[in-house]
Amino acid sequence: MTQKIRVGAVQAEPAWIDLHGGVDKTIQLIQQASQDGVNILGFPEVWIPGYPWIIWTRSVVESTELMHDYMANSMSRNSPEMARICAAVKEAGIFVVLGYSERDGASLYIAQSFISTEGKIVHHRRKVKPTHVERSIWGDGQADSLKSVVDTPFGKVGGLNCWEHLQPLLRYYEYCQGVQVHVASWPPMFPLPDPKELKWPYHETAEASLRASQFLAVEGQSFVILSTQVITERNLEKLNLLGIKIIQAPGGGFSMIFGPDGKELCEPWPAGKEGIMQTDIDLRDIDYSKALIDTVGHYSRPDLLSLLVNPKAAQTYQLMDS
Repeated sequence: MTQKIRVGAVQAEPAWIDLHGGVDKTIQLIQQASQDGVNILGFPEVWIPGYPWIIWTRSVVESTELMHDYMANSMSRNSPEMARICAAVKEAGIFVVLGYSERDGASLYIAQSFISTEGKIVHHRRKVKPTHVERSIWGDGQADSLKSVVDTPFGKVGGLNCWEHLQPLLRYYEYCQGVQVHVASWPPMFPLPDPKELKWPYHETAEASLRASQFLAVEGQSFVILSTQVITERNLEKLNLLGIKIIQAPGGGFSMIFGPDGKELCEPWPAGKEGIMQTDIDLRDIDYSKALIDTVGHYSRPDLLSLLVNPKAAQTYQLMDS
């Protein structure tokens, strides 16, 4: 296993509600990452076909047509589009955690596919519980999505989506799986607005989302690749977001890479900047933090507190024995 590696966090604007355009842009970023020497590349939540902020800001009636198109442009795991991405990953020789809106039959899921340097999907998971109004669009992940860490030539790589970072038991189970490099996939998020103009919860802001990802680094003694989306003004009308006070364009980005002690390893980017944030890391540095606190090892008390996990995924039907 390689100890010294380069990691990259995508901060970019999706090809909004455009499956084929999204695949093209994904491949371009994978190629760029390879040219830059990146070994592990993390993408935002539902990078393909972008996060539909309209579900938070408009009524169901106002959202119907756009979400109809959104469903048509979500990506199936087993599809020609995914095959193109996997081929690009293989050619690039990097490891990718790809966030996308997965279409499975007539249902959608907030998915992450872990794609190996050989271009194979070595693990696939879905957001275990979509957040609030997201549940009107996406279904729940099942028990097989509790697994969030895989072995790679660049260490043990894990991933969670958005507010899964606020699920303490889910985080703890990831630590139990030995995560070393975590991909935190997020949608575009924005600063807290003026309370005189709009009352908005702090925990749904860019700063709070960044701190949640940073805390996973501290609590789990893991490097964290925080990847986010950007929204530009030219796409507000397409997304039916004109005049929405919480939305700032260009903006939405808050990407960062954290060390296993929670330290920011890169200079913060402007919220509207696009590209791949990168830094070189040494996995051996994790031991500096683990020596002080290992939440699933010497700093735990399993005789007093432990986690019960159901690893068996539920099925929509089962055939009875004859």
